Amino acid sequence: MPRWQWKTFRELTLDELYALLALRQEVFVVEQRSIYQDVDGLDAASLHLLAYDDAGGAPFLAAYLRILPPGVKHAGDTSLGRVVTSPRARGLGLGREVVARGLARLDTDFPTADVRISAQHYLQRFYEGFGFHAEGDVYDEDGIPHIEMVRAARR
Repeated sequence: MPRWQWKTFRELTLDELYALLALRQEVFVVEQRSIYQDVDGLDAASLHLLAYDDAGGAPFLAAYLRILPPGVKHAGDTSLGRVVTSPRARGLGLGREVVARGLARLDTDFPTADVRISAQHYLQRFYEGFGFHAEGDVYDEDGIPHIEMVRAARR
């Protein structure tokens, strides 16, 4: 059972910041072979969800995402992004849980704002299961097919 924590950027310890940047780089840059600037200037304005696996030895970051308030990335919409599960923790349902927790937090903190994401195209059905719908055509982002998706506010 992972240990879940919400933190602002300023609340992150250096070890936590290192762990989340290392996990994002491990998956998005190395595993997916996508050369891009992960540190995009949005982390300081984001709220970060970290899931640590403490079972069986040294704790490690098993899953992560960040949420952005309205207007930070999209005009009046919130966003979630950098959704990632560690290769060591795949197959445990953490991807679904991290997204569900992120959306629940957005619904609580910003109940009247839509949620807009840039999803990797192969995950379109996954996000549709959370109430997202595609907007526009598939596009290339850093060498990976993506699609913009929106989930209406839970007013």
